[in-house]
Amino acid sequence: MESESNNKVSNGLDGSTGAECMARRGNTCELILRVVTLALTVAAAIVLGVDKQTKVVPIQIAPTLPAVNIVAQAKWHYLSALVYAVVANIIASIYAAISIVIMLGSRKGKASIRLGQMAGVADLLMVGLLFSANGAALAIGLMGYKGNSHVRWNKVCNVFDKFCDQVAVSILLSLLAALAFTALVAITLLTFHKRFASKS
Repeated sequence: MESESNNKVSNGLDGSTGAECMARRGNTCELILRVVTLALTVAAAIVLGVDKQTKVVPIQIAPTLPAVNIVAQAKWHYLSALVYAVVANIIASIYAAISIVIMLGSRKGKASIRLGQMAGVADLLMVGLLFSANGAALAIGLMGYKGNSHVRWNKVCNVFDKFCDQVAVSILLSLLAALAFTALVAITLLTFHKRFASKS
């Protein structure tokens, strides 16, 4: 009687153990997060990659002369920090797509454990890559919004408002992707902790 009740507790409705059910839920959660990272990084790269704005800006050459209207353009590839952000999001999106395919292709066995370890390290690298790219883009974005009086850099977002807004949206999307990758790292660490704890 006691063994039967233990079997009922340890086995699911389909005969699978509680550990297997938990592993299945963990895999589903991980897959959803990887799809989310793919969508966010692709969106961030596209939003920033198509970002440009043209404005007619009046330039005062001398106080006694009338202002001269000059056509000025703002494009993402004019700033190395934004180029880095686009490239970082493209790399992260490619990795996310590859990791989804690998995860769907190998679900069981020792190979999946090794792949899980490698994916955990790669996820951590993506976290560092995205946070560094977002930090660089955010620094140059704040410079555009506020300027810097110490080095006499004027703010430009009062002129190129649409351009700056798109940069801000892209940074937000990329930051959310970085947080999703951080969650994947946490899931990997928790999975390996449970696995080693059950063996000991």
